[in-house]
Parts: sequence; C-alpha cells; structure tokens
Amino acid sequence: MAHHILHMPATEADIRKLRVGDTVTLQDTLFGIRDATQIHMFDRGRRTRFDLNGHAVIHTAPNVRKVDPNPSASLAQEPATRGTNHSGYEAVCIGTTTSDRMERFTRPLMEREGVRIIIGKGGLREDSARAFQELGGCYLAVIGGAAALETTWITAIEDVDMDDLNPESLWRFAIRDFGPLIVGMDSHGGSLYRDVQASVEAKRAAVLAKLGAG
Repeated sequence: MAHHILHMPATEADIRKLRVGDTVTLQDTLFGIRDATQIHMFDRGRRTRFDLNGHAVIHTAPNVRKVDPNPSASLAQEPATRGTNHSGYEAVCIGTTTSDRMERFTRPLMEREGVRIIIGKGGLREDSARAFQELGGCYLAVIGGAAALETTWITAIEDVDMDDLNPESLWRFAIRDFGPLIVGMDSHGGSLYRDVQASVEAKRAAVLAKLGAG
C-alpha cells in the first residue's frame, strides 16, 4: 500500500497509479456536489461555469452560513494560504453523504465534465467501476462520522454555482491536506466493496454449511 499526494487537477496518469487500499491526500481545490446538483446538470441540461476537468468532487450538502463576501480575496493565491471567503459563505460543517444513490451520475460526470475523482462514503456499484476503469477515475472513501474533521481540511468556500439549489449547490472549496482518504475503487477494476461483499458471502456460506443449513 502506498500514500499519494495529489494537487488538483489530476491527470489520468496520476489516477492510474492509485490502487485499492492506497491512501490519498488532496491539495488545492475540491468541488462539492449532491443529488439535486446532478439531476439539474444531467437530467435538466444545466451547465456549470466551473471547469471540473481533472478535478475531484465530494458528495455533500454542506452546512454553511452567510457572511459578507470579500471581493478582494484573491483566488490567485496558493490555496493553503487562502483563508478568506470570496463567495459570501463560510463553512460550519462539511460532511460526506452516502454515494450509492448517485451511482447513475458517475459516467456523465467523467465523460461530460472530465471529473477524475469521486469522494463519498459507502461506495459505488459496477457501472461506476467500469467507468473508472475505462475513463481513468477512482473513488476515495471517507469514514462515516468524520464531518468535523473534514471541515478542518477546508480553508475557504471560494465560489458557488447553481445556488438556487442551496445547500445542494455546486461548491468550490479551497483545501489543504484533505485526507488521508482510502482508495475504495481504482481505475484497474479493483473495489474494496466487492472484496468485502465476497468475503462476507464466503463466511456466511461456511457458517451455514457448518450448521448443516447450506
């Protein structure tokens, strides 16, 4: 197992180096997205003004509060030093939601928007696994209940698009040392979730056989 530090945006070559069980820390930029965002993008034809090519998205509807926007905050600064909120929002708690119900959006996120990394909890299914393998993407897992910690990895809410969907807007976060996250699904067909399921089924079969109920 290896640890990788990725500065966003990432290339396909960066992603192809990752293997299930590796850990990853992300730097610079992360986009927050959720059900309503993707329904509007892919079912209703809305386009975002953000360039998501090569970037990571996290399944989230963050808890934020309104603040006076700071138009003098420079987005040209290094993300690690960007502490001001250009967007008019600041983070209260930015956690991760379950990914499974957003399974059908993996491929369009990658094909249309160029997304390379999806972050969430609970994993995705076989259609996503095929998209990661064919297009060069991966799924990074967050352990449930880690929202308070995740929030400390976000230095600012830089910008927001589709804010009529708030809190399921499309958020642009500045991040520093976001991780370590576990590679749950890689670009080579590997899946921790498939492996765990197979292990559970094998143990169940063994127990039933021992009880004479197999």
